[in-house]
Amino acid sequence: MYKLTLDTAKKLMAVAEQKARQMGLNSDIAIVDEGGNLVAFHRMDNARIAGIDISQSKAWTSVAMQMPTANLAQSAQPGGPTFGINTTNHGKLVILGGGIPLMHEGKIVGGIGVSGGTSAQDIEVATAAVQAFENTRGHASYATGRIGSIPL
Repeated sequence: MYKLTLDTAKKLMAVAEQKARQMGLNSDIAIVDEGGNLVAFHRMDNARIAGIDISQSKAWTSVAMQMPTANLAQSAQPGGPTFGINTTNHGKLVILGGGIPLMHEGKIVGGIGVSGGTSAQDIEVATAAVQAFENTRGHASYATGRIGSIPL
């Protein structure tokens, strides 16, 4: 069984930081293991203090819900099948884009959460790290999910 190591987390954070710098962002970057426990965290110079908790919660949410956090944003709108889900788990569930699970051989082995830009920018930074993980592992893939009748 594959375990996400600190060494791998550091490499993924370096990729995410490089992407954030290329985009002109100061990001908070968090990586968690398969249980949602923090493995590594990096706050770039001048990144928002609020982003510390947001990035960690995005990473946790991606693992806990087994899908990218951006998928939740669509279904959590008023009238959606998961409206109000962000008020559960003591408010820890984040429906903003930028949290993506890390997969190995069809199983979630961790997650990354990024905060520092718009949701689209955070997704782009997180995706750079996920792609690096996929290239390293060779078997990784995105987690997908379905809530109600809405494919995520």
